[in-house]
Amino acid sequence: MPKTSLSKEDVKAMLLLACERIIAAEPQLSEADRNLGDGDHGLGMQRGMTAAKEKLNAAEPDSVEKAFSTVGMAMMSSMGGASGAIFGTFFRNGGKALAGKETFDAAALAAFLQAGVDGVKSRGGAAVGDKTVVDAMEPAAVKAAEVAGDALPEAITAVAAAAEGGLEASKALVAKFGRAKTLGEAAIGFPDAGAMSVTVIINAMKDYITA
Repeated sequence: MPKTSLSKEDVKAMLLLACERIIAAEPQLSEADRNLGDGDHGLGMQRGMTAAKEKLNAAEPDSVEKAFSTVGMAMMSSMGGASGAIFGTFFRNGGKALAGKETFDAAALAAFLQAGVDGVKSRGGAAVGDKTVVDAMEPAAVKAAEVAGDALPEAITAVAAAAEGGLEASKALVAKFGRAKTLGEAAIGFPDAGAMSVTVIINAMKDYITA
């Protein structure tokens, strides 16, 4: 039955599903990164989410905020490189925005995504159109703000569709960051691997909430 709000224990279960989905998606994420970069994105994300899964399973979270920040800290400390900093920042900053919240609802989803993408943008300087994670994160955050008053299952469904749309749009872009930047127009036609990871995470959240 769809969940209209999540307890901290529910949030932990939702994030564990996201960890498992990223771990399982390693081959697709690695292939996407080989098309544009050095091919290590999938393995890095797998390593980060394996560490996050271990941390989440080690104890019950003290709060909704702590569940998200636990994932961010685990990713940052285990992954290294750009992806560790980006996704670690996303989960940590997003988690901080939920301080004091007893449950996770559509308004909390909007707060999490906005703070997360703001942190990523301020850290790396990327914007929509640069063929990075931001191409999926920002449309998701914008949509979440629009549907913050809706029921959580409807909100996350709309947000997941927005993230997928951003990923699809990234295929048509020339990259402005990272190794993909050197490819120029040869990057056109391929999605950004980081944006693909964002959609895997948000779709896992959607599947947990709407089940």
